[in-house]
Amino acid sequence: MALPRIIVGLCLLIILAVPFFFRPDAVVAPEGADRIIIISPHNEQIRYEFGRAFSDWRVRQGRAPVVVDWRRPGGTSEIRRQLESQYRAAVIDGRIGPDGHARPGVMPYDLMLGGGSYEHNQIKRGVSVTVAGDDGPRRIDIPISIPIEISEDRLREIFGENRIGAEPLWDPELHWVATVLSSFGIAYNRDVLKELGLEEPRSWRDLADPRYAGWLGLADPRQSGSVATTYDSILTNHGWDDGWRLLRAMAANARYFSASATRVVIDLAHGEAAAALSIDFYGRYEAQALLRPGQHPDESRVGYIDPVGAVLVDPDPVSMLRGGPHPELALEFIDFLLTHEGQAIWQYPAVGEEAPPGALGPRRFELRRMPARRDMYPTGDEPNEFFDRFIDKVNPFEIASDQPPRGWRPLISPMFATFAIDINHDITRAWRALIATRDSGADAARIQRMEDLFYAMPEHELPDGSRIAFTEENFDTIRADWRNPDREPELRIQYTRFFRNNYREIVRLAK
Repeated sequence: MALPRIIVGLCLLIILAVPFFFRPDAVVAPEGADRIIIISPHNEQIRYEFGRAFSDWRVRQGRAPVVVDWRRPGGTSEIRRQLESQYRAAVIDGRIGPDGHARPGVMPYDLMLGGGSYEHNQIKRGVSVTVAGDDGPRRIDIPISIPIEISEDRLREIFGENRIGAEPLWDPELHWVATVLSSFGIAYNRDVLKELGLEEPRSWRDLADPRYAGWLGLADPRQSGSVATTYDSILTNHGWDDGWRLLRAMAANARYFSASATRVVIDLAHGEAAAALSIDFYGRYEAQALLRPGQHPDESRVGYIDPVGAVLVDPDPVSMLRGGPHPELALEFIDFLLTHEGQAIWQYPAVGEEAPPGALGPRRFELRRMPARRDMYPTGDEPNEFFDRFIDKVNPFEIASDQPPRGWRPLISPMFATFAIDINHDITRAWRALIATRDSGADAARIQRMEDLFYAMPEHELPDGSRIAFTEENFDTIRADWRNPDREPELRIQYTRFFRNNYREIVRLAK
């Protein structure tokens, strides 16, 4: 009996030890090194490359080395909630004044790096706190971030026009500035597609093909801000009616709804899905990890595509945080991020640990992300010395959708929850019943009735008992009602009941 227990114990020790063998070496703080504290959702590979590179860059300019103290309490949404809690408490206890004044060091972090423009705009919006005043209690709004000391001329020199697709590259009030670009597209497994007889996807609409049923990897927008952004982009580009129909069909094809956007891409690589919605660098990084020696990225088992003209390209910014302990060093770090040296780390091939100081590119990890500087991309047919060294020959300034956001994002999470995630068994059964009925040659009237039921949206019942159609024109009213915490549970029940009843009627009609 002892031997099996010993073997099990050894196996557990090996499993626990594996992450430590494959993690980057810890950075040893040189004597006399300065320190900067950055809160970020970025992975360990990004943290390693930029921590090392910033210190090297600073030393070459005759200044002290620096240790980047990275803090990663969770994903971007968790980081924002933590910051809101900390800053709300600091306003209440007086560390941050009612006018927003905060001495350096009263708050723990210098910068927030990464996470997408939506979350950085929420950081800029900050916290609302009720404080005592001479005329009684009053409510004040304090941004968590502060304007970055960088001139508009410098930004235009780096980025040119303040625009990629329909998105700005820096905040007009300079609370954040883009450091890298993220697109939201489709990752796919070439082997699984071949088994299913499917071509490589090229558009969002391809993912509504019934042949993807049970083979599409999706994530829960309530858990993943990047996935919510992707769904919102699809809705924006396809319009209210067609967009919701497309999202419904994609949800019906889903194998599951993961709590993590990275999980679906990992599962895809293991053959658990044929395609998945993905941030560009998730898909490209997974494709990179699967390459055999001598293989080109296009030969990897995993591929990635940005649907041209229908993809949101989002700036992934840096924000300077109010009351951070090292404001001067924070500005230096932002300055480094925007240099050609800093930008090349995102997309150049790894040059090796023994590369000379100042060599462009990461030392160990190829990050496969798109730099934000416009001058690193070609204009027309003109060659570009930076772009020629990119691993991924993709110009995000050419593929970005110019369709501005319509503001519909607040309904993404509640609708996905009620028409798919919370009743996944029902939507899957209804979708398969509809597909089988189409394939059986049933009469057109019955098929049309089933399709009408499948794609139908409920009438929205307001607190006074009146009902309004779920339309673009009524969006503001519906959104406001869903935002009411006293109404949300009741609305969730009403919507879920409507969708479940429709799906079950579809199954009945199929019989």
